[in-house]
Amino acid sequence: MQTFVVLLRGINVGSTRKVPMADLRATCLKLGWERPKTYIQSGNLIVDAAGDTQQVRRVLEPELAARFGFAVDVVVRTAPNWKTYVAANPFAGDATALGKMVHLYLSRDPLAPRAADVLQERAHVDERICIAGAGLWIDYGIPGIAGSKLTPALLDKACGSPTTGRNWNTVVKIGDMLAARKKA
Repeated sequence: MQTFVVLLRGINVGSTRKVPMADLRATCLKLGWERPKTYIQSGNLIVDAAGDTQQVRRVLEPELAARFGFAVDVVVRTAPNWKTYVAANPFAGDATALGKMVHLYLSRDPLAPRAADVLQERAHVDERICIAGAGLWIDYGIPGIAGSKLTPALLDKACGSPTTGRNWNTVVKIGDMLAARKKA
């Protein structure tokens, strides 16, 4: 078994697509996976499972659909992948980059090489976009993600597959959880 970070896309936003974190952890245990831990209600899961990232995704997606009644796109990375993302933040040390405005986007499949260029063409003047550490990074600046033209559909198209993002504060917290898990 190895440790995976599993990100569920588009759940628990508004009144639809509800996936209680206790139910997500129970689903993992039902699958024979170990030590499921979640962070906040937005679909951040750390779990120990056999196989590789694609196998974990292929097992979990249909299980979630059967249990909750709707499809959920899942992005899976290994714990070492996550450590690389934390180290790769291109906006780290930039005093103008706020933790809640900097987002790491991960695509289900390998990231399209020109994704940042395609998105930058549609971005606001204050938005900065780049690829670093195999992740797509966006600094939304002010006023933030709410005023952005970079929609989920546009992100998916530019990246080449379903994509989900987490702000820098969440990226760091997941990294901290992985570090604590390794010590346990």
